Amino acid sequence: MKVIILAGGLGTRLGTVSDSIPKPMVQIGEKPILWHIMKIYSNYGFNDFILSLGYKGEIIKNYFSHFDLFNTDFSIDLSNKNITLFNNNENNWKVTLIDTGLNTLKGARIKRLEKHLTNNINMVTYGDGVADINIEKLLNFHKSHKRIMTITGVHPPARFGEVIENNNIIKKFKEKPQTSIGLINGGFMVFNKELLNYLTDDESCDLEIGAFDELTKQGQIMVYKHTGLWECVDTMRDLLHLNKLWRENQAFWKVW
Repeated sequence: MKVIILAGGLGTRLGTVSDSIPKPMVQIGEKPILWHIMKIYSNYGFNDFILSLGYKGEIIKNYFSHFDLFNTDFSIDLSNKNITLFNNNENNWKVTLIDTGLNTLKGARIKRLEKHLTNNINMVTYGDGVADINIEKLLNFHKSHKRIMTITGVHPPARFGEVIENNNIIKKFKEKPQTSIGLINGGFMVFNKELLNYLTDDESCDLEIGAFDELTKQGQIMVYKHTGLWECVDTMRDLLHLNKLWRENQAFWKVW
């Protein structure tokens, strides 16, 4: 089973921070938020990742191609370039990095990964959100209802799109209402490969607008209600807040 992380967006609300790095590479503590997201999945035994790259994707490629050097101490003999690592990398991740385009919307990014999706069930999330979610329970919920798509519903601030549901079946998907009284899509989604039939590789193919609308009409999206904590890095204020939680050992998403 693959875990897709959509890591190609611009992150314009982060101001000058996103001028130099892509949004998934903003740091919480000494690690990119992308690393934190992967650790959540890895804690439940899901270690096969596909990173959908776009804006400044070469920075993410460089990070993983030199992962051991970025995450451990080492010595290097400059006469022969031999490197000795002092700490072994404890992650057994397999990471596939695919450039899915600079301006590509989310639906097309997933569709462009189709040849890498060998299993019927796969997972996908955004590159900016963390939660104390139990991935195993999420996956079991998806398998139990036998529909095409499961999203994770969370209760965040009102500035996000809102999900209207009845008995866990998505009835309406509202994009960023002024006020929020219900659930929103917090990422951490599970889907069957049938989802790809609702997507195209045209860069204008979105996920929430278009594919989700059609799946909702057919009763093919279920919501897994996450009653725990969830936050995302949308603004600099969010980033500072998550770093404060990490420093004070209150990082709710640190389930590993």
